[in-house]
Amino acid sequence: MKQATRTNQAISLKGSTKIVTEFFEYSVNSILYQRNIYPPDDFRMVKKYGLPMLITADEELKAYLETILKQVHEWLMQKTITRLVLAITSKETLETVERWQFDIITEDENGTGESSGSAAASGKPKEKTEKEVQVEIREIMKQITASVTFLPVLEEECSFTLLAYTSTQDPLPLPEKWNDADPHLIDKGKVEQVRLRSFSTNVHKMEAMVAYRVGE
Repeated sequence: MKQATRTNQAISLKGSTKIVTEFFEYSVNSILYQRNIYPPDDFRMVKKYGLPMLITADEELKAYLETILKQVHEWLMQKTITRLVLAITSKETLETVERWQFDIITEDENGTGESSGSAAASGKPKEKTEKEVQVEIREIMKQITASVTFLPVLEEECSFTLLAYTSTQDPLPLPEKWNDADPHLIDKGKVEQVRLRSFSTNVHKMEAMVAYRVGE
């Protein structure tokens, strides 16, 4: 009974922050692998969300992502982060060819949330268990894996940039090594967008989409 009671407890801010940070870690790794930003040999397979997932074995990339994720974790706990973006750019032209956007809605005490991305539905939703959230995340991960079926082949050599958007209502000083950056938007008329599934912990709601350059 003790274990059952524990499992059915509402997810706390700390627990939700851990879930969302882990989601970012695995989704970024999956995108970098699926889009061939790093060689396949630089990744190793692990089991997560009931799926085989790939994470980087490159020490320099691991250290970079750990630094990013540590700061994202702090911003999630402070309820100040509203969006994380992974932008893929051509090394030759420096143009953005793909832009993966993750909007973060932080729920208030009444079950409603605010973000720069979209508004949450009114009324307090049913409390979720961590297992239910993991099922929703698994569906997003499947979509990221399947993205190679609809995204254009990246024929040129590319690099990536991670961008974080924080609340302007209570601006925070930028941490060391973080700077104001170009939003890496793709020009109108040359962009297509695909909205991915969302997930919610009842503390944070995550809405995802990918935009990509088409034609000339």
